[in-house]
Amino acid sequence: MKKTIKIFTDGSCLGNPGKGGFCTIIKYKNNIKKFSKGFILTTNNRMELMSVIIGLEKIKISSYIQINTDSKYVKNGITTWIKKWKKNNWLKQNKKKVKNIDLWKRLNKIVKKHIKIEWFWIKSHSGQKENEECDIQAKKSAKYPKKTDYGYILNK
Repeated sequence: MKKTIKIFTDGSCLGNPGKGGFCTIIKYKNNIKKFSKGFILTTNNRMELMSVIIGLEKIKISSYIQINTDSKYVKNGITTWIKKWKKNNWLKQNKKKVKNIDLWKRLNKIVKKHIKIEWFWIKSHSGQKENEECDIQAKKSAKYPKKTDYGYILNK
């Protein structure tokens, strides 16, 4: 019987762009780990991506994983859109560059290290316990970022 690691994620931004934060909760059997961080200048989509990336990067052994996110941007991006983006040299259909390429490439690299990842979308503020907890912590982290933590690549 395969053992599945569950990851719950959320990102937040106070202003968009503005101060932001993310939270990820990793559950395996009876073990729970939480990770959160704030950034002084970022966007909501970058924080949504970071929450998933950090969760996956914390798992060092190739595993079966369920990711639960309230971001259709992240779920659709990694399960559908990324194939075309890579094929078109990271350009969208309108020939404009894909936003957050650095994070999409980082996510694409880490998903390949795992046996299987299932992606589940959770409606925001629907009462799902871990998603609500991630939402609260991501907002707290967004309020108090360190002055040196940027969520953007400043020299684009």
